[in-house]
Amino acid sequence: MRPLIGITVDAEFDDSNDRSNGKLMLNWNYASRVAEACGNPILISPLTDLEWAAKSIDGWLIPGGADMDARHFGEENHPKAELMNPKRWEMEDRLFSLIDPELPTLGICYGCQFINVKRGGSLIQHLPDVVENDEHTGGTLQPYELVGASKLSTFAGTERVEGKSYHHQAVARVGSGLAVVAKHDDGTVEAIEDASKPFFVGVQWHPERTPEDAATQNLFRSFVEAAREYMESKR
Repeated sequence: MRPLIGITVDAEFDDSNDRSNGKLMLNWNYASRVAEACGNPILISPLTDLEWAAKSIDGWLIPGGADMDARHFGEENHPKAELMNPKRWEMEDRLFSLIDPELPTLGICYGCQFINVKRGGSLIQHLPDVVENDEHTGGTLQPYELVGASKLSTFAGTERVEGKSYHHQAVARVGSGLAVVAKHDDGTVEAIEDASKPFFVGVQWHPERTPEDAATQNLFRSFVEAAREYMESKR
C-alpha cells in the first residue's frame, strides 16, 4: 500500500460569484512528483474534515502560494505583498495544530515560509530590499550550498543542489527548533529543517519543477519513504 500524502490546495473563495463561488487549485506537478516517488497524493481543501485528514495522512506536502499576511508574524504588510486568500491560511493553521508532530512534512516555497512562521519565525517580506536584485523571481535556476551535515543533504544525496526560484519573500528570523541547512550565495535562506524529526524540511526553491534532477528525485523519494515508515508505525 502506498502512503497517503496530503497536499493542501490554494483556495479562492468568492461568494459573490454565483457560478462557481471561487476555485480550489493545485499545480499538477506537486502531485506528479509524489506519485512518481510511489506516494498516493490526496488533495486537502478548506472543506475537508481536517480532524480526519490529520489522522489519515502519512505525510503532508505544503506547496507554494501567494504571500502570507504579515500579521501572522507581528508585522505590517509590505506594499509589494500579494496576499493569499485567508481560507488557505485558516485551513493549514488548523491542520498544523492537529497533526502528529512526527508526521513527515515537506514545505515548498510558501510552504517553507509557513513552517518557519508556525515555529515562531519571521519573513523578509520583499527580498529585493535586502539583496538589491530580483534574481530570486521568475524561475531563475540557482545553485544552493547545503550547510554542514544535515538530513536534507542525506535526503538529496548531495551537498550542492540546483533549483528554480520563484519567490520575493524568504526566511528572516529562524523558528524554534529549526536549523538553516541551505543558502544562496547572497545569504538568502534556501532550506530549513528540524533534525529531531524523521522528516521535517522546508525548501525555498521549487523541486517539483525540476523532475529530471537527481537531487529532486531523491528528495521526493526520501519524503515518501519517511511517510511509508510512518504509515507502518501507525499499524
